Amino acid sequence: MMKSFIISSLLFIATLSNSFAQNTWTVASIPAELKEKAHAVIRNSETVFIVKNLGEAIEKQHTIITILDEQGLQYASMNLFYNKLQKVNNFEGVLYDSNGEKVKKLKKDDIQDGSANGNGTLFGDNRYKHAEFRYALYPFTVEFITETLNKNLLFYPMWFPQEDEENVTVEQSSLKIQMPTGMPLRYKSINGMAEPTVENKPEGTTYNWQVKGMKVYENETYSPKWTRYGKGVLTAPNEFEVEGFKGSLKTWKDIGLFDNTLCEGRDILPENIQQEVKQLVANITDPKLKVKKIYEYLQSKTRYISIQLGIGGWQPFEASYVAEKGYGDCKALSNYTKALLKNVGIESFYASIRGGSNERDIQTDFPSQQFNHVIVCVPMKTDTIWLECTSQDNAFGYLSDFTSDRYALLATPEGGKLVHTPVYKAKDNQQNRNIKVTLAEDGNATAEAISEYTGLLSDDYVEIKNLSSRDEQQKQLYKSISIPSFELNDFSIQDKKSMIPVATVKLNLNVRKCASKSGTRLFLTPNLMSITHIIPPALDKPRQTEIVLKTAYTETDSVLYQLPKNVALEFKPEGVKFVNKFGSYQSEFQMKDGSLLYIRRFVRNHGKFPAESYAEFVEFYKKVSKADRTQVVLKL
Repeated sequence: MMKSFIISSLLFIATLSNSFAQNTWTVASIPAELKEKAHAVIRNSETVFIVKNLGEAIEKQHTIITILDEQGLQYASMNLFYNKLQKVNNFEGVLYDSNGEKVKKLKKDDIQDGSANGNGTLFGDNRYKHAEFRYALYPFTVEFITETLNKNLLFYPMWFPQEDEENVTVEQSSLKIQMPTGMPLRYKSINGMAEPTVENKPEGTTYNWQVKGMKVYENETYSPKWTRYGKGVLTAPNEFEVEGFKGSLKTWKDIGLFDNTLCEGRDILPENIQQEVKQLVANITDPKLKVKKIYEYLQSKTRYISIQLGIGGWQPFEASYVAEKGYGDCKALSNYTKALLKNVGIESFYASIRGGSNERDIQTDFPSQQFNHVIVCVPMKTDTIWLECTSQDNAFGYLSDFTSDRYALLATPEGGKLVHTPVYKAKDNQQNRNIKVTLAEDGNATAEAISEYTGLLSDDYVEIKNLSSRDEQQKQLYKSISIPSFELNDFSIQDKKSMIPVATVKLNLNVRKCASKSGTRLFLTPNLMSITHIIPPALDKPRQTEIVLKTAYTETDSVLYQLPKNVALEFKPEGVKFVNKFGSYQSEFQMKDGSLLYIRRFVRNHGKFPAESYAEFVEFYKKVSKADRTQVVLKL
């Protein structure tokens, strides 16, 4: 029965490929509306996922894309990744001219083969095959046909026919998943994707999704991730197997139980490490301080190295291995941290998460393997401590924007439990700046600035502090200082590692043309370093997506200008104050004893706001930018 199912599937694909070969794919046949504002058109894309059993599937892809101009050239290439659990069976490609006439077929030598492991990978079996077409005459069309044998069925296809790309349209695209008898498919059609057509046969069930005529979409600023509003499908099995490990994806509880299975028996520490760590916390009674001591021990004794070999992409190395070698990947270091904490009587949980500063969060209503990173969660009586175990520099208990404000799956003894990581608010993310400026009659100035950055706003400066040389630090500071023309004479960066970390940056500056001189007047913009330059663009049509403000923060500035002795104040503007749902702004100007004091406070809120409020959002930023540029007029 299974054999006839596979044979019929392969015959279907062979017939499909022959039908493609008989098409000419002329550019003239593309509907006019799909060329409008497009750099490339996906003429046809077919993904067929044929599940053979719990642990094996064949994936076939057939894609035809017309490249309309040079800006669409990136779509004339194909990357195919493989490893121990994923084998490439076929990789073909053909180039056609604008009339659909065949120009070139890929040869074996045209396909590059290389390592897909990053610089931080010590061991890894990830590789890629890459091919691309270059053709002098636009437009032209490329066709790619690939086939892979997949032995890691933790992951089923996640299909977004338009991906997350602007200026690419879709003539037609489809996803077909064929399941054998007795293996149901779970799926979620999202953001208006039509339900699949389902065909039941004795040998199995076929699910087919198809879209046609998807025009260019324009990526709107401050919009959610594409997976939140683009048409797509998530799929997953109920049961799976990978390298002899069987598991279930039916519920989040089941996924956590599978994580426990992978970690089972891997938390045994060498005797000397057990005794060393117990001695380390012997005189500490506060559980939180014990966790802090263990975390600092981890940071001092280990470093992050990526290790990606087969099931090792999901199973941590033993704690004894990390203790001996002093390195590990996120899974190994998190497992090791758990073992250290367990050794001193503190319970903690292995926490799977989708890490990345700009990554999408998981779909919480569709249990499946959606994670790419592991951290540790330590529940306390009054709060919860989160530990990023891959960083030697992270402050204890602090999650940067790499893992904050999203869901994590805790592998508790009872199974998986979804929880939300901390959200850093405007009170946590602050820039508090004090500047003293000595202004000369020619408009030039010297300035001493002390800026304190907390929470998420400290991350960039801690990263600069940890650069290898002072020259590199200076280069990065030049990029970060928002003054049109200046010289950096001296600087220092200090950081305080706390639950809300603090970075303090001191700058000594020469500021050229701090004030613009015109005749006997000086025109001075008191806001020296915090002017809002970016204003969201106005739209000539209704916005389609909600507004997402990811990070809340507070900026305060106090700038004291020591004016030249023979300068008088001719015009001092009034301060402004306004508040709305997006944030608040306040400024004031004070003149006393030959000095001008400028005070500014700007708060931006965090949250999601309806698309209809976009015009109000633009107006808010216009008012902020205008207020930031307010000038004082001085008379010589």
